Amino acid sequence: MATNTKRDRGGKFETFVLVVILLAVGGAAGAASFTHVHDWTMHNSPAGTGDWFGWANAVISELIPIAAMLVMRRRHAAGQPIGYPIFLLVAALGFSVAAQIAVAKPGATGYLVSVFPALAFAALAKLILGKGPAAEVAADPAPAAVRDDRPRPVPVPDVRPRPQDVPAPSPTPLRVPNERPRYVPAVPETPPAVPVAEDRPEPVPTVPAVVVRAVAPVITNVPALERPVTEWPAPPLPADLLDRARAAVTEHEQTNGRPITRDELRAVLRVSNDTTGQIMRALGLTAPRTSLASVNGTPLPEAAR
Repeated sequence: MATNTKRDRGGKFETFVLVVILLAVGGAAGAASFTHVHDWTMHNSPAGTGDWFGWANAVISELIPIAAMLVMRRRHAAGQPIGYPIFLLVAALGFSVAAQIAVAKPGATGYLVSVFPALAFAALAKLILGKGPAAEVAADPAPAAVRDDRPRPVPVPDVRPRPQDVPAPSPTPLRVPNERPRYVPAVPETPPAVPVAEDRPEPVPTVPAVVVRAVAPVITNVPALERPVTEWPAPPLPADLLDRARAAVTEHEQTNGRPITRDELRAVLRVSNDTTGQIMRALGLTAPRTSLASVNGTPLPEAAR
């Protein structure tokens, strides 16, 4: 763990140093190469051309190679074609070198001194930007191989008999011995005798019977009722019922020559026995109660039966 931390810190420090060097070289190359391209552009431009046009050509000619190298690096990592970025890189470098040679002192030394800043900047940019991520990944330790301990299936050979390996049936019939099995009767084994204790009932002690007689409680010293029980008065009889009763009594006496009995009055009026008694008391009839028994068609009073 500590080794990886030191390695990360060292890689970051190296990257920082490379960036500082690139900025320093780029600044120095820009001071020389940009000035040469600017002067060459303004020298070959018509009179009255703005000074900005010379600096525009300088920026374009120096930044196109860097952009082309970035695109080449990305396409190379993705497996895409890089022909067009290479064309832009060569064209921009050719334009920049032509500008450096145009403003240089004639001669090999003059050309080399004038072209060197631009070539140094392009070479350093290619060195830094061309470093792919594969080199950085290779520096990391490879992960340890994981052993697979899972059981693997073992092929089982097919042991089923093939048709050609099965013997043909023999034409000779098999001989079966004509012997009947002998049956031997099984002799049951007699289990050993086990002594069994006799279960005699234990004597039960005799308990004398106790006769319990129920005695009705005798209630004494019960005070007598001081007041008689008051009966509720019967409801008054309807007047029409009394009129019907008088008419029936009169008609019965005129027809039969004797007073009407209680049962006969109850049968004529079709009322209850209690109501018949109230009617007879209201009419002042005290005739004895008779039944419907008769002799030769004549009802008999209860005393004559």
